[in-house]
Amino acid sequence: MTSVRHREEDDMRDLPVRPTDEDSVAAAASEIIGGPAGRRVLAGGSWWNPLRIMVLAVIGMFALGMVQKVSCYSGGWFQFGDPQYIHACYSDIPHLYTQRGFAADLVPYFDRIPVSLSQNQDIHYLEYPVLTGLFMEVASWLTPAGAEPHSAQVYWLVNAGMLMVCAVALVVFTARTNRRRPWDGLLVALSPALALTATINWDLFAVALAAAGLMLWSRGRPGWAGVLIGLATAAKLYPVLLLGALFLLCLRAGRLRQFGATLGGAVGAWLVVNLPVIVFAPHGWAQFYSFSQSRTTDYGSLWLVIKERSGASLDGVNAYGTALMLLLCVAIAVLSLYAPRRPRLGQIAFLVVAALLVSNKVYSPQYVLWLLPLAVLARPRWRDLLIWQGAEVLYFLGIWYRLAYVTGAKHHGLTADAYHLAVVVHVLGVLYLCALVVRDILLPEHDVLRQDGSDDPAGGVLDGAPDAFVLAPAAHGGRHAAAFGDVDDISDLGGDPGTGRWAERPAEAGE
Repeated sequence: MTSVRHREEDDMRDLPVRPTDEDSVAAAASEIIGGPAGRRVLAGGSWWNPLRIMVLAVIGMFALGMVQKVSCYSGGWFQFGDPQYIHACYSDIPHLYTQRGFAADLVPYFDRIPVSLSQNQDIHYLEYPVLTGLFMEVASWLTPAGAEPHSAQVYWLVNAGMLMVCAVALVVFTARTNRRRPWDGLLVALSPALALTATINWDLFAVALAAAGLMLWSRGRPGWAGVLIGLATAAKLYPVLLLGALFLLCLRAGRLRQFGATLGGAVGAWLVVNLPVIVFAPHGWAQFYSFSQSRTTDYGSLWLVIKERSGASLDGVNAYGTALMLLLCVAIAVLSLYAPRRPRLGQIAFLVVAALLVSNKVYSPQYVLWLLPLAVLARPRWRDLLIWQGAEVLYFLGIWYRLAYVTGAKHHGLTADAYHLAVVVHVLGVLYLCALVVRDILLPEHDVLRQDGSDDPAGGVLDGAPDAFVLAPAAHGGRHAAAFGDVDDISDLGGDPGTGRWAERPAEAGE
């Protein structure tokens, strides 16, 4: 009888989760379309399965984001002054088509960009990582030659089409990372931050590659996961931090061999993309790294607020930012190895990328995309993600209105004080989500994904693995290393000896 009960519980745990069953915000919003989803939608028994719905949703949101750029497409990008900032529709893409030599058929990294084009004394070659440069170049191949500004408009449209594919891929990869929670991809698909920032720059390409790497890791393919993370790092530097998150969790779980496969795949893929350019165009390849190093304190950073309000020069901002990032990484490492239960991969990945964004000397509005899929994996709650994205939308408006004030003759927009407030609100939004994730790690009964007895559904080889290395195990009664198959220890911790799973703990009211 007991074994039958356990099998029934396992069958229930294997069913996909309906967000309307566990999320009050999702349940309330579902009334707009007729109420909570039924079993047919849950099981995907009709054409309207979760994946198709989410793909259509993200295409619709992406299209709305393009519509939001219409006033700039119609001329704002090419007018002197503040029109593109007043309408909050700025994009790097049409500007860099000309300024980085794509309109003149210059070869990225190999051909030097004349100062007359780049309009920047420090930019001599394309200042983007190699794989993003290839993305930009392919888009230029698909853009027919023509007179300005028409060709720049077409270049933006071509890039938007390619980035829409990346957005769809991002939703699919996020939805498939945790098989029991396919609807979590809707948190990405309906993201206002995604709609507003997707076509500002090319970050979405790297974000999609990184999400693919995490999905492959969740499927127990560490080598291929490394390849995708390596390609993502070749498109944008931040995905290398995912390797740090994996190392910490694999160290605690004693899965360093699998981490080695991931690291080898990442290094190999990065070298395949970068080595030809390093060998044949070393100066062009190094432009991204030298520009990042020499870049001064810029918009969106807390360091800019400190600099402008204190009047200090902050010449050592690189050292300050690096020191703060290292301090935060040490704190995350201690948390990973000390927590009463091993944190989930999504949680540590989110925290380490958030640490970079908080400590960095610049924060461009599209950087929110770096955190988006990681936030969904770390804390899939509509209320919390909407609060965070509300702060990001406020900052999105704040940066453009500040630039409108600075560049426009009539100074329409935000003063420095108002802009500083927008930066602080953005940082507080990130820290709010970080605080919830840290609480979930220290008090696992609050973790949305662990309330049904799961360990780390997106953890791949980490899911259900016993601990092999922890800090101060005696501080937690020596239970850090309890294996899921260790009946006595699991019983002590409130688990079910018959299934080897952790016991379900009810969430607090409001969760």
